Amino acid sequence: MTSPTCLKCQSSFSAYLDGDISGRQMHKIASHLESCAECKREFTAWRATQQVLASVGPAKAPADLALRLRLAISHEHSRRKSSWIDTVSLKWDNAVRPMLLQVSAGFAGTVALVGGIALLLGLFAAPEPVMANDEPLGAMTSPHYLYSSVNPHAIVTDHDGVIIVEASVNSEGKVYDYRIVSGPESPATQSQVVDQLLTSVFQPASVFGAPVRGRVVLTFSGISVRG
Repeated sequence: MTSPTCLKCQSSFSAYLDGDISGRQMHKIASHLESCAECKREFTAWRATQQVLASVGPAKAPADLALRLRLAISHEHSRRKSSWIDTVSLKWDNAVRPMLLQVSAGFAGTVALVGGIALLLGLFAAPEPVMANDEPLGAMTSPHYLYSSVNPHAIVTDHDGVIIVEASVNSEGKVYDYRIVSGPESPATQSQVVDQLLTSVFQPASVFGAPVRGRVVLTFSGISVRG
């Protein structure tokens, strides 16, 4: 039967191996190990386990972990900063814009009919000149690429081709999400695409002059490098 002294000594093996106890306690445990064969065997097993774990080393993080974290942080930051303007933009896309398209189609048909009648009657009125600074209908713009903080370069792939990417741009002109529409989707290719997206700066989409989130389609050149 294991004595209380042995139990107390064995319960301190982990802290002893980690050097997390005082010098006096370490001396007591070392003295006990010299006189107790059972505790010495137990301590030897503990030390062997520690050496095996130390030889394994820490798990290696994925090569693109930093990129994934930056995208996730940017995505979350953009989600938290979404405002009523984003809601207006979404409602515009889902409800108002389709209705305006239908109204525009009906209006265009009416204009065509009236124009035909005017042509037959020979009644033509001089059109009003369009001013260069007229506000565009809808006052909505899409994101536009401005520049990259590094020199853009082709993406290395298994074979030459074109990679088409749809990027989501937040109201600050930064990419927070993306998807490859066409082209290779290997981890190496995605890592290079993410690198270029994270260093790119865009003019954000806008609604009536206020920046909002939007999407933009980008094209990258894929080249195959063979030795």
